[in-house]
Amino acid sequence: MGQLRIGEPIAIEEKLIDQLLSNYKKPEDIIGENGLLKELTKAILERVLAAEMTDHLGYEKHDPAGHHRGNTRNGKSQKTKRL
Repeated sequence: MGQLRIGEPIAIEEKLIDQLLSNYKKPEDIIGENGLLKELTKAILERVLAAEMTDHLGYEKHDPAGHHRGNTRNGKSQKTKRL
């Protein structure tokens, strides 16, 4: 997968959509409190935030290059997202 440009549509493979919807039985399974949409949004946001942290610090998670540099990853804790 190449670089995405702002405003450019994202092509999602049919196979992936089929896999995500394989357990779909009712609308709540997708848009409900613990539905697919909420879980997918959470996973994407966590991936983006991790990538931003890697870019900001200049090294990957668990990379020895980050040890004793003063600006290191110091763990994580549970966060609450407000809409």
